Amino acid sequence: MSSDDVFFAEWRSRGREERRSLPRARHLLDLLDCPEAGAPVLTVVGSKGKGTAATYASAYFAASGLKVVSVTSPALRANRERIRVDGAAVSDAKLRGIAAQISKGLRRMPDRETIPGYLSPAGLFTIAGVMHAREVGADVIVLEAGMGGGSDEVSLFPAHTVAMTEIFAEHLGVLGDTPAEIAREKAAVTSKRTRAVLSLPQQPSVQDAINAVVHARAHLKVETLATGPGTRPPTVSSTLDTGSGTLLPIDPPTVATWSATAPPPSILPPSYGRWNAELGCAAAARTLSLLGKDQPGPQRLHDVLASVRLPGRLSFHTLPESGTELCVDSAINRAGVATALAMVRERWPDIDHVLLCLPDHKDVQGVVTELDGLPVTFVRLALPHLRFNSPLPAGWTVIDEEALTRPLLTEAGQHILALGTVYFTGKVLNAINAPTEQLFTP
Repeated sequence: MSSDDVFFAEWRSRGREERRSLPRARHLLDLLDCPEAGAPVLTVVGSKGKGTAATYASAYFAASGLKVVSVTSPALRANRERIRVDGAAVSDAKLRGIAAQISKGLRRMPDRETIPGYLSPAGLFTIAGVMHAREVGADVIVLEAGMGGGSDEVSLFPAHTVAMTEIFAEHLGVLGDTPAEIAREKAAVTSKRTRAVLSLPQQPSVQDAINAVVHARAHLKVETLATGPGTRPPTVSSTLDTGSGTLLPIDPPTVATWSATAPPPSILPPSYGRWNAELGCAAAARTLSLLGKDQPGPQRLHDVLASVRLPGRLSFHTLPESGTELCVDSAINRAGVATALAMVRERWPDIDHVLLCLPDHKDVQGVVTELDGLPVTFVRLALPHLRFNSPLPAGWTVIDEEALTRPLLTEAGQHILALGTVYFTGKVLNAINAPTEQLFTP
């Protein structure tokens, strides 16, 4: 069995009504003798921006001198990139070694009638990352939830700190039927062992839901980052849901060190990415404070955060053979696409072509409206769990992923904007051989 087969076998053989199983994952952890993370865990949940927040939290920890193992999902170009030590992807050999250990546990697992459901790929990579963190003696672990919160395998490793990016209507009918229901599910990643919960500003119903769950499960008050216009670091305020619909202000937590050492906006990503980066940094700073660890010095923090690279998040790439410039962004709704358009229009005189890939459960019609008047090629991926049946404008070109090649990119024009799900942006990054090995320099 190949290393990929280890992580994807049960998911590929799942039945139509089967769901991922936390009891199966918990039993596997027992078989692997890995019941605990072995280091403080910062868990990132939300609907969008989790990878950015997790990367900047990891960079912040590394700047403070800690060894940090991070697990994110999905990968950019190769599955080994899901597990990183101080920003660097583990090697193929290392992933094969971890997969071999997991495979031994899988051979001892009860069948799926005894413990129903399947082991999800993201969950198995989470387990693999924690195993590796224990092996290398990580000081802290950063986990990005694959989907959800309480129902995600990250919940098997109780979070010391939780960072919550923006939550909106996604995975409707799976995580919940409304944004508030989805928020309650994601907030359920908290537990009595959680020491702090930081969140970006949320729509009122979502914030109310988060506050209630966090108060009930962790007896904590949510620390909400008041993001400014992008010219200063976030300040932190908190609210408590009284249960009557009234939000009572409370004294903000002590985050003076974070505010004093915050980097200038010029070294953070633009727009939404900046807010998620600020959230990751603030959550890491809060964790260090709670652990009694020193904060990184201002210059050290500046240098490490300035080195962060986020391929596929408003990242620009030039193809030397043609001079074609691409902007690759994982925007999945109208607001995200509008932001990407605004960013590239500041840099380019024209947008020659847009490559777009959005499965049916994303905001396809909102994005169609935003891209009105631009030449668009829609790319369908050959992934069995994604559907591409939404109606598209008659003037758009539609291709399958096999046609997404480097020559196609060079022939599409001088300025190309590639937008869509992370599975798609990963394929674009692979087609142009974008560097994804190291996300920051510790």
